[in-house]
Amino acid sequence: MSDVAAVVEPHPHPLVGQLSALHHFRTYVDIAVVIVVLALTNLIAHFTTPWASIATVPAAAVGLLLLVRARGLGWAELGLSREHWKAGAGYALAAVGVVGAVIAIGALLPWTRPMFMNNNYATISGALIASMIIIPLQTVIPEELAFRGVLQGALNRAWGFRGVAAAGSLLFGLWHIATSLGLTTSNVGFTRVFGGGVVGTIAGVLLAVVATAVAGFIFSWLRRRSGSLLAPIALHWSLNGLGALAAAMVWHLST
Repeated sequence: MSDVAAVVEPHPHPLVGQLSALHHFRTYVDIAVVIVVLALTNLIAHFTTPWASIATVPAAAVGLLLLVRARGLGWAELGLSREHWKAGAGYALAAVGVVGAVIAIGALLPWTRPMFMNNNYATISGALIASMIIIPLQTVIPEELAFRGVLQGALNRAWGFRGVAAAGSLLFGLWHIATSLGLTTSNVGFTRVFGGGVVGTIAGVLLAVVATAVAGFIFSWLRRRSGSLLAPIALHWSLNGLGALAAAMVWHLST
């Protein structure tokens, strides 16, 4: 009978475990720093001077990008790798097409048309400037860079896509509390549904948080599916930018 030698697995060196724990700790620190910076950015942008709202979010997004790059996140982890541009562009075109069709139908139907009557986009010229300049440069690109780039890359390192889907989506919903405070007073359709006053404001905020959290999950899924920020940027812009243009057209046709 031949002897069967027992295969003994070598025990990992204690230093390996220590380095792994240190790596995870650094990742959690990165996530905490990103969340704190985003929270402060939101407060500064919406509750200080009007000028702060213009530059704070873009500056914070660029600063966070530089920070996590220095901390070791690669371009692919941030959704900025060239190898995924083609896939990102394909998903981007599909997203814009689908959203454009849905918005067109919503603007044409009598019972959904009032939801597009946002006072901020009552003129076509104002909506064009907002859609083509203000929304992409001040909102869409910085937010996608910060949330689907920096935050998603850090969360994915720590907890995988489940962490991205849960924490990332929730944080994106909470990010929109400040911008939704006047939702029911600036939109004719929402005012009719929720009314004004404190109750209407709270209802508008809750609706906005839930809706943007769901949107954040879809943006994150697109980012993961395509590997590129191009897809969530395109979807985000189509919702905001095409929505602004649709609002202007509805106001124009209603007057």
